[in-house]
Amino acid sequence: MAERTVIIDGIERKMRASALIPRLYRFKFGRDIIRDMANLRKSYEAVQNLPDDATDEQREEAQLSAFDLTVFENIAWLMLHHAGEDIPDTPDKWLDSIEGIFSIYEIMPVILELWGENQVTTSEAKKK
Repeated sequence: MAERTVIIDGIERKMRASALIPRLYRFKFGRDIIRDMANLRKSYEAVQNLPDDATDEQREEAQLSAFDLTVFENIAWLMLHHAGEDIPDTPDKWLDSIEGIFSIYEIMPVILELWGENQVTTSEAKKK
């Protein structure tokens, strides 16, 4: 299990990832978090790796889609909820409760780090 602290709306919040996250995500959203995280990581890295002299067309192509943002919001909510944070019971209500704004580019690296740590196996291969 991995846990990190992030600041959302000026408040320190804990996020947690464990082996339970894929199951919770599947039950809550009916989707495969492994596939969604892979696609989200790819989209996020495309935005982060844009050259300084990228054209407007390149920048537009590299933007996160509405679907990417929804996946991000759902995963952020789930990891906060999993850490026991006192937040509303749905991502929509949670987002509506935030008075200010928060940057996906500050929270996303934390989510990717938690997810990566959660994916590391602790067992040894039986065949060598």
